[in-house]
Amino acid sequence: MTALSVNLNKVALLRNQRDLPWPSVVGMARVVLDAGADGVTVHPRPDERHIRRSDVYDLAALVRDEYPDKEFNIEGYPDDAFVDLVLENAPHQVTFVPDDPNQATSDHGWEVAKSHNILADPIRQMRDAGIRVSLFIDEDPNVPPDAAEIGADRVEIYTGPYGGTFGTPEGDHHLQRMQVTSRAASAAGLVINAGHDLTLENLSAFVEHVPNVAEVSIGHGITADALLMGFAEAVRQYQKALGKDLSE
Repeated sequence: MTALSVNLNKVALLRNQRDLPWPSVVGMARVVLDAGADGVTVHPRPDERHIRRSDVYDLAALVRDEYPDKEFNIEGYPDDAFVDLVLENAPHQVTFVPDDPNQATSDHGWEVAKSHNILADPIRQMRDAGIRVSLFIDEDPNVPPDAAEIGADRVEIYTGPYGGTFGTPEGDHHLQRMQVTSRAASAAGLVINAGHDLTLENLSAFVEHVPNVAEVSIGHGITADALLMGFAEAVRQYQKALGKDLSE
């Protein structure tokens, strides 16, 4: 079964619009984990425009102390400050993404072979600390062997192009490319994650056609649906789309 990790960035973004402590990122993490999410994801950026460093420490403690069967995933660009933050909080997984600090959101994957000098030492530090490493990649079957060679445990396939064209011939093309990329990752001995612009509309087709997806990380789509149905019900609906029935 594909695990669902809920990205809490948009909750933090809403909170940060006012100098108030709500909506609470930790409180919403409890809601989604109690509702059946398999984990939570955050992507702290240097300007703290959504997730703050303090949120990372609070969420690490929450998962460690109250939800030992759930997972915590931290995403970010592997500069020294981010690496130190991850090592201090010891999540189950770190996902390295090639973001410029000014990007609104992640929009491309690593060219791993060209990024050896950026990735090699942070990956080594994570592995020495017992933290699973995933690399954010495009739908390109030539990349997973490089990710395996540099020491990654997983790759996260960037699903944005598929999400933006779902239901069209172009969307079908992206789905086929992700199939091939997933098979290449499995052949290289990697576990497959995926994320970006996955929704209730396109999620079932994605997991039906792309093999061996261990985890999807979903934030914007599930938060938008939560505005209509509440976060707990949104989690149940996304798990249902993944083939799991959590209805009470």
